[in-house]
Amino acid sequence: MSLMNKAIVATLPLVPKPLVRHFANRYIAGDKLEDAVRVANALNKRGICATIDVLGEEVDDRGEALAAVEDYKSVLAAIDAEKLDSNISLKPTMFGLKIDKGFCRENIGAICAEAKRYDNFVRIDMEDSSCTQDTLDLYYSLREEYGNVGTVIQSYLRRSLADCVGLAAAKANLRLCKGIYVEPREIAFKDKAVINANFGLLLDVLLGGGCYVGIATHDEKMVWEGSRAVHKFGLKRDQYEFQMLLGVDAKLRDVIVAQGHKLRVYVPFGTAWYPYSTRRLKENPHLAGQTFRNIFAKYEFE
Repeated sequence: MSLMNKAIVATLPLVPKPLVRHFANRYIAGDKLEDAVRVANALNKRGICATIDVLGEEVDDRGEALAAVEDYKSVLAAIDAEKLDSNISLKPTMFGLKIDKGFCRENIGAICAEAKRYDNFVRIDMEDSSCTQDTLDLYYSLREEYGNVGTVIQSYLRRSLADCVGLAAAKANLRLCKGIYVEPREIAFKDKAVINANFGLLLDVLLGGGCYVGIATHDEKMVWEGSRAVHKFGLKRDQYEFQMLLGVDAKLRDVIVAQGHKLRVYVPFGTAWYPYSTRRLKENPHLAGQTFRNIFAKYEFE
């Protein structure tokens, strides 16, 4: 990573929001539900599934959390009406996890019930480590009541192996990713090689345990790990899938599809785009540098 790319990431809080939005347009379908429907439909036509996410997190107002429930009900209705090959993903803190755990469960439960009515599926996203145990508790509880729910495991967390042993025993439906929240060393691995190795280990534990896993990565090494594990366990196409973010490495995405794997793309939309976008920039400093070089082409940064 160049020093300039590091500097751009370090000074993100000082970057005007319109410049960050220029970057965000690559990763976000748009502000409105119809934007997400349009993007998901285009992906479906290319043989790619979608998961639609309404952007928003860290809600501290009950009214906002209840409004988010209605937003997701609208998403589920649109998926059904447009006959999209798409499920939904949501963040617990958008539904009041930091307000009251019982309140959050009621809200996400209402969405699970609505999704079940449409024969659809709810992915409970994993946020920072302060939410990990609460999110897993939510998953186990909602899964027992509704069934049509899964969650996420992050390979950079030191606790994830123990979590995966339990999740494998439960035959959980999971997304496995590396993780992007900034965590202290006692909680998360810091060495990329270790994070990658743990990704492969967790994949073996989960797939070997009979879990359905969304192998979520844009790293070709981890795509190889996914293919290795699929081959090792002799899995059929309907027993796993690969997952990628909207706007990231479309060439690799096409390679995965061409090899016959099922692929799902994460399609976020909404007006609360700023926190999501800044995390994407911090996750990929090279892209951050390239984005800002394109905006200010007259400057030579490296």
